[in-house]
Amino acid sequence: MATTTSKTPEGGHVEDGWGKVADVFRANFETPGEVGAACSVYVGGRPVVDLWGGLADREAGRPWREDTIVQVASTTKGATAVCAHLLAQRGELDLDAPVVRYWPEFGAAGKADIPVRWLLSHQAGLPIVDGPLTFEQACAWDPVIRALETQEPLWQPGTRHGYHAVTYGFLVGEVVRRISGKSPGRFFAEEVAAPLGLSAWIGLPEAQEPRVARIQDAAPFTVEELLAGMIATTGLDADTVTRWVESMWTPDAVQLRAGVLGGALDPATEYFRTRAWRAAEFPAANMLSDARSLARMYAATVSDVDGVRLLGPSTVETMTEIQTGKTSMYGLPPGLDIPADRSFPMSLGFWRSCPPLPMLGPGSFGHPGSGGSIAFADPDAEVGFGYVTSLWNYRPDDPRAANLADAVRSCLG
Repeated sequence: MATTTSKTPEGGHVEDGWGKVADVFRANFETPGEVGAACSVYVGGRPVVDLWGGLADREAGRPWREDTIVQVASTTKGATAVCAHLLAQRGELDLDAPVVRYWPEFGAAGKADIPVRWLLSHQAGLPIVDGPLTFEQACAWDPVIRALETQEPLWQPGTRHGYHAVTYGFLVGEVVRRISGKSPGRFFAEEVAAPLGLSAWIGLPEAQEPRVARIQDAAPFTVEELLAGMIATTGLDADTVTRWVESMWTPDAVQLRAGVLGGALDPATEYFRTRAWRAAEFPAANMLSDARSLARMYAATVSDVDGVRLLGPSTVETMTEIQTGKTSMYGLPPGLDIPADRSFPMSLGFWRSCPPLPMLGPGSFGHPGSGGSIAFADPDAEVGFGYVTSLWNYRPDDPRAANLADAVRSCLG
């Protein structure tokens, strides 16, 4: 099929019939004021949208190029989950086996019976590390693993769920390492990125540094704007959302503690802008990628991409079954229950489509990242989608990716 060059702020192309995605991509630079971004869509294993534009570094005036890469935060988790499911597909990992089968030291402090699937579905009760840990220790991997081995679960595993913001990558990554003998970053590089020719890394080689876009923070927003955004995106009533948000922002809230990894990841230090952070392996949070690679990876889970298919249909069916529908969210005030389909519809490593997430339909699965990036697949439409941005916006009603996903849905008809 012929392609049409798009008039984006920089470049790219769309196939005939996909111009609406380019229109929305351009519009994002007007409202809410995108700085630099890229979007890619595969259908049936073929690229139909490949767009990039804006600035990779606003301060330096450096344009976003075809080969620009950027941090994608928790969108990393989907790539790590793909690694685990590759091992399961090969018969090397039993998702229902206790973690101690592969990682014997994990069984301390009452964790001997935790199955692998609870690591992937954020039900293991290990979202925090008590610490203290330094940033250097966290980058070294083993100190975090030793800490997790001795950590007691916050709740009885399997009875609650709570987002394991950073520990997810170490928990799932260590299982991958114990089985394969490769660090999770190396496993991803050799078993996922290399066969598909991806420009994506968990642990960035220094030679790739010139390609990295500089993260920009969007304008701050008020608590009132946060509440309004969550009400709009979840469809929950104002009282429920208010109580939920209040529980998230208490001094000892689990989510606040989860993000700092025992003190190692202090946002005030801007560790996420350092070469040390990009070079280390944090398989929950520090992949650098372009949109093309994310879309291509997810496309290869639901179709052949240039002769490569990562995961078969039966594996996809197993890994996308929602796990959090029968457990309650940890840390909510007494009497408050947030339905999983409005808050955390987590399968085995992937979010499922729900009102807060901009995917295509009920069969979609993927993972968003703090700041705005997202990547997902849709088995029914055989779609792989990737969106990355240098403008990190933490609003729950950030429209950029949602508008792009809506455009993809419209083009599919």
